[in-house]
Amino acid sequence: MKIKTASMRYEDVLALPAPVHQKPVKQHFLFRVILFFLSIWDLLATRFTYRTIGLEKLDRKEPCLILMNHSSFIDLKIAARLLISRPFHIICTSDGFVGKRRLMRYIGCIPAQKFTTDVTLVRDMVYAVGELKSSILMFPEASYSFDGTQTPLPESLGKCLKLLKVPVVMIRTNGAFARDPLYNNLQLRKVRVSAEVEYLLSPEEIAKKSPQELNAVLQEKFSFDYFRWQQDNKIRIDEPFRADGLNRMLYKCPHCKTEGQMRGQGTRIRCECCGKEYELTEYGYLQPADGKKGGVPAADEKQIEEGYDFTHIPDWYRWERECVRQELLSGTYRLEAPVAIYVMVNMDRIYRVGEGTLTHSPDGFHLTGCDGKLDYVQEPLASYSLYSDFYWYEIGDVICIGDARIQYYCFPQNCGDIVAKTRLAAEELYKLAKAN
Repeated sequence: MKIKTASMRYEDVLALPAPVHQKPVKQHFLFRVILFFLSIWDLLATRFTYRTIGLEKLDRKEPCLILMNHSSFIDLKIAARLLISRPFHIICTSDGFVGKRRLMRYIGCIPAQKFTTDVTLVRDMVYAVGELKSSILMFPEASYSFDGTQTPLPESLGKCLKLLKVPVVMIRTNGAFARDPLYNNLQLRKVRVSAEVEYLLSPEEIAKKSPQELNAVLQEKFSFDYFRWQQDNKIRIDEPFRADGLNRMLYKCPHCKTEGQMRGQGTRIRCECCGKEYELTEYGYLQPADGKKGGVPAADEKQIEEGYDFTHIPDWYRWERECVRQELLSGTYRLEAPVAIYVMVNMDRIYRVGEGTLTHSPDGFHLTGCDGKLDYVQEPLASYSLYSDFYWYEIGDVICIGDARIQYYCFPQNCGDIVAKTRLAAEELYKLAKAN
């Protein structure tokens, strides 16, 4: 999928009129049918099945909040199949509206800015369930998982549940990540996909619980490890490209500690600096090419200094997170990268405004460029996570920062795999800043 773009001077983009807010419109049954038929091919290809848990508690005409884990693009097709019998609105990132705003509104989408405070979004959600009597589909993780485990949930989610005062239903998928992991360049694998639809919380239960208690319930339900699921269920993935792009996530060698020199290609990932190589097996394990047994995940600063053979991809990713945290604590973390800069100020298109430099440090993000006209600063506490993506709309790996008025899409230029590390650093920096 691609997105509508255009080149324009930064000052001219800033002069464009701001979009006028429009309330959600009730979704017509015809559009649900269209979404359903557009989804059939992929669902048949994955032999999709599902089961329900406790849905007899939900009246057919009763609006509800549907929370769904976010693994790959097939998630929307699964939702189209499962929700065809009830009107629903989809909380969708605002860049999904670019070039097709009217169509997205009639489908039932509500635009949202990822990882920013958005009071307007909450008002739209209340309006949808209260006035339009429609359900709401939300992906609270907001971004695809890089390593097949859960990503942070917004702390405001519990408060949102209490504002909406409607039942909460969860859709949990299995196989969606294994079929199309984000790092793998949109190459589909032959994997069966299934889902569970569970009645999670009634309005009465929501009223009795505090926002913190509600967040704890959701955190437990959104805990998963899809590589472990593949291993436990002996799901065989024998595609010869299964390790393509794995370096985007596993960017740091656990032996020589070099970053940006990992290369994932075919069924193997290799460090170009020290030559250490692993094979990604058909059942989702990492196997050192030298035949040595795997080690254990590093847990402290001393272990980080040692080399480990990871057999489990999420363990490697957690080790990278701990490495980033130690850099932040020691004051040595710093990113400075040349970037191509695109901005979004409305839903007509994404505008390429030139080149610049993105800096990330314990002080937060600092983006400069466009011949000195652009100078944007974002503090660590501005967001609990980072909107970053691999192969974003087939343009490239991206780091996105900004606020409700303007979004800056930064595409690193010839500086290795830095997107995953930057997300980890933003999340850990937020935790440290909040604790202080």
